[in-house]
Amino acid sequence: MFDRETQVVDCRHGMGLGRGGGLAQRGTISETGRADVIAIAMSPGRRHITKPVCELTYGMRREEIQVSVMVLNTGSGVPDTNVGSGSFGISPEEIAQINRHKVAVIHTGNIRDHVVRKVKAILEEASIPAVVVCQALVDFEDFAVAGVKTRLVKPKDSDILTKGRVMEIVTGVTRGESCSREKLNELVKAVKITMRSLEN
Repeated sequence: MFDRETQVVDCRHGMGLGRGGGLAQRGTISETGRADVIAIAMSPGRRHITKPVCELTYGMRREEIQVSVMVLNTGSGVPDTNVGSGSFGISPEEIAQINRHKVAVIHTGNIRDHVVRKVKAILEEASIPAVVVCQALVDFEDFAVAGVKTRLVKPKDSDILTKGRVMEIVTGVTRGESCSREKLNELVKAVKITMRSLEN
């Protein structure tokens, strides 16, 4: 036993196919020994840079949170539209991998509508509580208006479109730049609060 909790991570299901450097390439997943948290990143491209995801993952692991990492195979646009080099999508296999975990940390970008629509598309299929990490200033109301279940704001019953629920939101995490200690601490706190809520 080392002086910290040891985590064994199975690095990469499948071969990385897109840009992004190192391990964080599209269509890959690294799974930890215990399926507690899965960090979900959009596939790399001109506008989607996965750099903060590695730092976010490291910050959570440092606090003894078991974290798997998934980089979606597609994700460089918004749902149902072609933007940039492709369109956003999530496969049944990716949904099954997400659903094996207790909590999802979904990292998106800086366009409020895109953030909401991508999180909604994931949570329509994945029945999991989620912590949203993004650069854009979004709140629970933004998600509820779109039919996403949230911890604080409930959509009208007839408007609920998701199986999963947004439990916490961490904003101000800039794509392609180092994540501040304050934001890492905010994320760790959000994940731990969400994990504790599952025990009640």
